[in-house]
Amino acid sequence: MSVGLLAVVDDIISAAVKASAKAAGVVIDDAAVTPQYVQGLTPARELPVVGRIALGSIANKFAIIIPVALLLTAFAPWVLPYLLIVGGTYLCFEGAEKVLEWFGFAHGHGDEGERDEKRLVRGAIRTDLILSTEIMLISLANLDPDLGIWQTLGVLAVIAVIMTGVVYGAVALLVKIDDIGLRMAKNPVRRVRHSGTRIVRSMPAVFRVISVVGTVAMLWVGGHLILVNLGDVGLAGPAELLYGVEELLAPLGGIVTWIGGTAFSAVAGLVVGLVIVGVVLGLARMRGKRSDLNEGRRVEESVGG
Repeated sequence: MSVGLLAVVDDIISAAVKASAKAAGVVIDDAAVTPQYVQGLTPARELPVVGRIALGSIANKFAIIIPVALLLTAFAPWVLPYLLIVGGTYLCFEGAEKVLEWFGFAHGHGDEGERDEKRLVRGAIRTDLILSTEIMLISLANLDPDLGIWQTLGVLAVIAVIMTGVVYGAVALLVKIDDIGLRMAKNPVRRVRHSGTRIVRSMPAVFRVISVVGTVAMLWVGGHLILVNLGDVGLAGPAELLYGVEELLAPLGGIVTWIGGTAFSAVAGLVVGLVIVGVVLGLARMRGKRSDLNEGRRVEESVGG
């Protein structure tokens, strides 16, 4: 019986590794996006915040994504593209906001502190929900359809744990590597000390690159989700444009084709995100004007009274 159990576990782990291989690109994006959420925090709060986001990621996968994905795959698979379009739109909105911040158009951000930390964690967990959804759905699509429900559930559980460990282990290393460099810089061995100094000096540039890569990743993944899934719900035009770009670049090689498709998706994501930001700002201004009007009326009534 123990041999049979070990065989089942081995099959589940093997299936998890194979199914998650095609989601590696999104895993890299997730690892690039998340460090942005801990920038600006004090060093003592970085790992606790990463830990809270990782716990939120596990909760996303086990409490929301896996149960919903299994239910929808079994009973309403037509709903999945619409959910992915909504998720992609949110990623585009987040990415467009960050692009606008690069040009000095930041808005709606309070001062740093405990309240802000909670907001950052909530934002990171929301973004993780969408990226994790794509990871799990890609993995689910690459599973053997002959697997039983319990084996499928086991495979998805293994993928959830592995992916969360990989992503947030990498994030924790990234956000604490400057501390490692500081310790190395105090080492009495000259070569180690110089290496540590170089690490510390390079980290601001590294985080700037990570911030750019993370933002582009959000726009790419969000734009790709929208383009592809619009095709799945009957609006084939955007997806055909994407495939047309990839076919046009195909003779130049796989890397050029991937870069071209990624750039097209990212630009599409930026356009969608900017539109959503404009709508959100417009609605916020309308609410602000209504609030000012109501306040004015209350003042007039109190004066008249």
